[in-house]
Amino acid sequence: MSKHLADRREPSDGGRVKHFLTIAREGGSSIWARLHRRPQLRKEAGRRIVEYARIERGRST
Repeated sequence: MSKHLADRREPSDGGRVKHFLTIAREGGSSIWARLHRRPQLRKEAGRRIVEYARIERGRST
Protein backbone atom coordinates (compact mmCIF):
# COMPACT_ATOMS: atom_id res chain seq x y z
CA MET A 1 0.00 0.00 0.00
CA SER A 2 1.50 3.31 -1.02
CA LYS A 3 1.50 6.52 0.96
CA HIS A 4 -1.20 9.10 0.53
CA LEU A 5 -0.42 12.04 -1.73
CA ALA A 6 -0.30 14.42 1.26
CA ASP A 7 2.27 12.18 3.00
CA ARG A 8 4.73 12.45 0.14
CA ARG A 9 6.81 15.55 0.70
CA GLU A 10 9.49 16.59 -1.68
CA PRO A 11 12.80 17.43 -0.05
CA SER A 12 13.02 21.02 1.06
CA ASP A 13 15.56 23.34 -0.47
CA GLY A 14 15.89 25.22 2.81
CA GLY A 15 13.90 28.26 1.77
CA ARG A 16 12.91 29.24 5.29
CA VAL A 17 16.48 28.99 6.51
CA LYS A 18 17.72 31.04 3.56
CA HIS A 19 15.23 33.81 4.27
CA PHE A 20 16.07 33.76 7.97
CA LEU A 21 19.78 34.09 7.24
CA THR A 22 19.28 36.96 4.80
CA ILE A 23 17.28 38.86 7.40
CA ALA A 24 19.87 38.09 10.07
CA ARG A 25 22.72 39.24 7.83
CA GLU A 26 20.97 42.47 6.89
CA GLY A 27 20.50 43.26 10.55
CA GLY A 28 16.77 43.43 10.23
CA SER A 29 15.19 46.59 11.49
CA SER A 30 16.92 48.82 13.98
CA ILE A 31 13.65 49.21 15.84
CA TRP A 32 14.18 45.90 17.63
CA ALA A 33 17.58 46.99 18.91
CA ARG A 34 16.10 50.27 20.13
CA LEU A 35 13.30 48.44 21.92
CA HIS A 36 15.77 46.19 23.74
CA ARG A 37 17.95 49.13 24.78
CA ARG A 38 15.12 51.32 26.01
CA PRO A 39 14.74 51.62 29.80
CA GLN A 40 12.14 49.41 31.42
CA LEU A 41 9.63 51.89 32.80
CA ARG A 42 6.77 49.44 33.02
CA LYS A 43 8.17 47.71 36.10
CA GLU A 44 8.27 50.97 38.05
CA ALA A 45 4.82 51.99 36.86
CA GLY A 46 3.40 48.62 37.92
CA ARG A 47 4.91 48.92 41.38
CA ARG A 48 3.50 52.43 41.72
CA ILE A 49 0.00 51.16 40.94
CA VAL A 50 0.39 48.42 43.57
CA GLU A 51 1.36 51.00 46.17
CA TYR A 52 -1.56 53.28 45.29
CA ALA A 53 -3.96 50.35 45.58
CA ARG A 54 -2.47 49.37 48.93
CA ILE A 55 -2.91 52.92 50.28
CA GLU A 56 -6.45 53.07 48.91
CA ARG A 57 -7.34 49.86 50.75
CA GLY A 58 -6.07 51.41 53.96
CA ARG A 59 -3.06 49.18 54.55
CA SER A 60 0.04 50.89 55.85
CA THR A 61 2.51 48.07 55.13
